[in-house]
Amino acid sequence: MNILLIGDDRSLGEGLQAFLHHNGFTCIWERDITDIKHIWRSASLAILGRQILGKDSTRLLPGLLTIKALPVIILTTCADVEEKIAALEAGARDYVTKPFAHIELLARIRAQIRPLGEGNLESGELLLVPSKRLVFWKGQKISLTHKEFELLLILVQMAGRVFTREELLNQVWGYKKFPSTRTIDMHILQLRRKIPNIKISTIHGVGYRLADDGHPDL
Repeated sequence: MNILLIGDDRSLGEGLQAFLHHNGFTCIWERDITDIKHIWRSASLAILGRQILGKDSTRLLPGLLTIKALPVIILTTCADVEEKIAALEAGARDYVTKPFAHIELLARIRAQIRPLGEGNLESGELLLVPSKRLVFWKGQKISLTHKEFELLLILVQMAGRVFTREELLNQVWGYKKFPSTRTIDMHILQLRRKIPNIKISTIHGVGYRLADDGHPDL
């Protein structure tokens, strides 16, 4: 698994890179957050410093997630609640305050990547078995096409997050093979038809979101 580490702290960067390599991960360490699109596309998870060479990474994060949606962990010295909320609302999945133990960060990384392919995924009455590409709604097996399954998997993995149509096209069809954005609309329509009462909301002018169990749509 490829982990992208972005931060300008040399001591922290070198130490984390060596630690992650020792624990079986491929870790690419970059000191600047600009011009990393090609590296971002190859990553499975990203770890970002809150401030990188004077740049606020959370302001740049939404744009990076349009290139490829992946789990992001923010590292910071700030324990302010509002700062944490801002990072999470920007698209981060976790927020770790310095100083921290490397083994704690490792546990958080494993917690983030576990739903991305290991074990079953649940969202309300919906159950996905990624290893067998099976979907169940209230215990009943649902037949989905390959693309419908991939689209649903992304929505379930990051339930509660708003995805633009371009992000979903990028993730399911690949950024070099964009069909029309209407393709996403048609596949969402099919998911709604096949899975009754699934809470996929249309965010007008933006895209779609699957309701998080902990934060259901009103």
